[in-house]
Amino acid sequence: QRAGDVIPVGASVVMENLPADSTPFAFPDKCRECGSHATREAGEAVTRCTGGLSGPAQAVERLRHFVSRDALDIEGLGEKNIRSFFSEGLVMNPVDLFTLRERNARSLTKLENREGWGKTSTTKLFDAIESRRSLQLERLIYALGIRQVGQSPAKLLARTYGSWRAFREATEAAHDQTFSGGRQDCWLYRHAGDEGAAGSDSQGRGSGCQGCRLSLLKN
Repeated sequence: QRAGDVIPVGASVVMENLPADSTPFAFPDKCRECGSHATREAGEAVTRCTGGLSGPAQAVERLRHFVSRDALDIEGLGEKNIRSFFSEGLVMNPVDLFTLRERNARSLTKLENREGWGKTSTTKLFDAIESRRSLQLERLIYALGIRQVGQSPAKLLARTYGSWRAFREATEAAHDQTFSGGRQDCWLYRHAGDEGAAGSDSQGRGSGCQGCRLSLLKN
């Protein structure tokens, strides 16, 4: 049948058409990338890793989404460069992007001296990152990678809250209500506290909840 008269959806399994030797498919209960528990939430069809940003696969994909065309749209940060920067520890989270130029200036192995890079391409990358320190709120909300918040919901949220501060405060308030014990129930706040949030996740760790992602960017 068709869901909403548009998308085909399987309504049921025709058991009599199954091969005699067929067996039920066993969904994985652990992530093959990071080993974290994998689970399927009630009412959903997708099995997801619960490791959040502690898993390298999710951390890299979050970075790719953050710099993608409809988000920050940073030229020079395609999949290949994101994976390379992550594996070398240069960029582990969005905050690291905005300190890359400063860290590169102090580094003994400068980016412009690496294979595939040069002074011109490095300068263009740093300038592209710098130009994204200020951008439309809807783009930043979309860049956060909140589940089920695509471009249209991001625009609606931006119109509703009007400013980054108002959006962050509302989201953090909802985050506090979600955890019955307050922020101490959240991985990031247990290990870092409010002001240490950005530093604690520089190794790609964290629960991946939205309150944590907002804390990474609040400074």
